[in-house]
Amino acid sequence: MDIKDRVVIVTGAASGMGAATAGLLASRGAKVVLADISDSGAEVAEGIRRDGGDAEFVRTDVGRESDAEALVAATLDRYGKLDGAFNNAGIEMCSLPLHKLTGEQWERAIRVDLTGVFNCLKYEIIAMLESGGGSIVNTASAAGQVAIPNAAEYTAAKHGVVGLTKAAAADYGKQGIRVNAILPGTIETPMVARAMEDPTFQIYAEGLLQRHALHRFGKPGEIGESVAWLLSDGSSFVTGAAIPVDGGWLAT
Repeated sequence: MDIKDRVVIVTGAASGMGAATAGLLASRGAKVVLADISDSGAEVAEGIRRDGGDAEFVRTDVGRESDAEALVAATLDRYGKLDGAFNNAGIEMCSLPLHKLTGEQWERAIRVDLTGVFNCLKYEIIAMLESGGGSIVNTASAAGQVAIPNAAEYTAAKHGVVGLTKAAAADYGKQGIRVNAILPGTIETPMVARAMEDPTFQIYAEGLLQRHALHRFGKPGEIGESVAWLLSDGSSFVTGAAIPVDGGWLAT
């Protein structure tokens, strides 16, 4: 699982799974480019540098193709190559039944949670084709395999991420680019905390803990460990996979 000196982009890196994964990768010697729409990602990068890691921050709205292009360009300008990426940026569900969703709510979820992954993949792959390969990990969700009530827009987007991951893996395997997805269960992140405060979501959340075979929610660092493995040569024969990191949610 050696990732020393590899250059890795992490989106959604200002908090939660992205911040934890960026810190873990940097602690193992990777050079990490943190991307987020929130400028607090700069503070995460500064913390990594204080701990002796190599990290830069690029403010990025992944839903804008030009931002994704600029993110990869900034990475190449700084480090000269791109070895890996964790396309993790996303937004939570609106906690509304389908018929109450507005077109704007639908389009925003698809733009960030699905098109955002496409935008990043496109320019990451262009860079990796030039350098001879790499590994990309996309954040889907357990909701990329099953439906969550009152989350049509989120469920559709995450199912799309799984399909997009498989398509990219099929397109670029011969060029040495591996593309996989992780399917997190409920992870203790600020995004989940916000969802838990929504009265509509709380009705569903009452039984959520029991849906996890381990009878606990996950930690952001546990996601980071899975991502680190997928970015390393330890997973060299794994591509096109959608891997649950969900405490047994999908198994039960």
